[in-house]
Amino acid sequence: MYVADLGLIVEGYMASMNAKGVPEDMKGKDKIVFGNIHQIYDWHKDYFLGELEKCVAEPERLAQLFIKHERRLHMYVVYCQNKPKSEHIVSEYIETYFEELKQQLGHRLQLNDLLIKPVQRIMKYQLLLKDFLKYYTKAGMDTEELEKAVEVMCFVPKRCNDMMNVGRLQGFEGKITAQGKLLQQDTFTIAEQDSSILSRFKERRVFLFEQLVIFSEPIDRKKGFSVPGYIFKNSIKISCLGVETCVDGDPNRFALTSRGADGSTVRFVLHSSSQDICKAWVSDVSQILETQRNFLNALQSPIEYQRKESKSNSLGRSMKPPLSAVVGLRPHSSASIDRHKLPCLRSCNTSLPSLYLPSQVPTDDHSQPEVRELKHPEVCLKLKNPFFAVIHGRMAVPSPSSTLQRSSNLAQLDEDDL
Repeated sequence: MYVADLGLIVEGYMASMNAKGVPEDMKGKDKIVFGNIHQIYDWHKDYFLGELEKCVAEPERLAQLFIKHERRLHMYVVYCQNKPKSEHIVSEYIETYFEELKQQLGHRLQLNDLLIKPVQRIMKYQLLLKDFLKYYTKAGMDTEELEKAVEVMCFVPKRCNDMMNVGRLQGFEGKITAQGKLLQQDTFTIAEQDSSILSRFKERRVFLFEQLVIFSEPIDRKKGFSVPGYIFKNSIKISCLGVETCVDGDPNRFALTSRGADGSTVRFVLHSSSQDICKAWVSDVSQILETQRNFLNALQSPIEYQRKESKSNSLGRSMKPPLSAVVGLRPHSSASIDRHKLPCLRSCNTSLPSLYLPSQVPTDDHSQPEVRELKHPEVCLKLKNPFFAVIHGRMAVPSPSSTLQRSSNLAQLDEDDL
């Protein structure tokens, strides 16, 4: 039924618009309306539906099917990132142009009811898999693969939800995709302190990216807006960011500071709805800043950095490099994952520059990443966004195969990959 509904869009609306053309004032907008739904439809129709049907007779195939295609399911994240723009255009023409098309095609549902189907579907997979897991457990069967499948299908819709919220951000003049992965998003009450003056607390939606923190004002639905939206208010570059924990002795409060070029500091006091949210934000911000410091130290003074590491290693510590310094970073956004119910979820976010530090020792003897030695390490220093490690006095980069081995999670994927 889901594939048939997608077909109503691709073989109905899209085919009709391609054949007859679109109104002059809508040219260029039609691609935004549908996003990559053609890609979703083709893959489900030609492959995924058939594979799911095989699971009726062989249910043991189900878990591996979702684990195997985790990367492919990222197409839903791309679709959801475009969805807010699509909604805006559809709302302009839903009673006119698209209503005429609906009548011509003889459809029962309106276009916007069909376009929401992929969003609903990607959210539903986790519920279906959780049911499977429940009955497998009751039957005393092995649930290891099913647990992994549930983990995958909880993380994918969470990314989808995050990207839809980002897509509803208005007034930000920079390029969102250039800010790295979205690590956190939550609603806080925030007071801004410039010099010694503390403003009154206001509700703000805050987005934590790898390169930027964005403060936005939620649009009031009472004013006639049918979908949630956010208006850009302020931002802090990670290179200028500082963090303070437990402000005024309150575990539900922390502060983010922005250092200006003239030495001035603007302070944002954030009050969260729970202590868990506060801890998650402070933890992720601290990890980003620590990774940034380590990376810059190694980049600016590689010889001195290596000498310090060698000195500490001479005290008897193992020389084996660990996984990326940012292993363990995952979004803790309250949008779609319950922190308490899914403590096992983990993700590796490797889009930050990674350093393999000999002083941080893993316990797994098989976790040492492959290393490719560079003949001209000085070239790395001139790259705009270098990605290398300082290991035992030489420059090195992780090979693609070792990167894939470290993690297959969607947190590694760039939205432009598909």
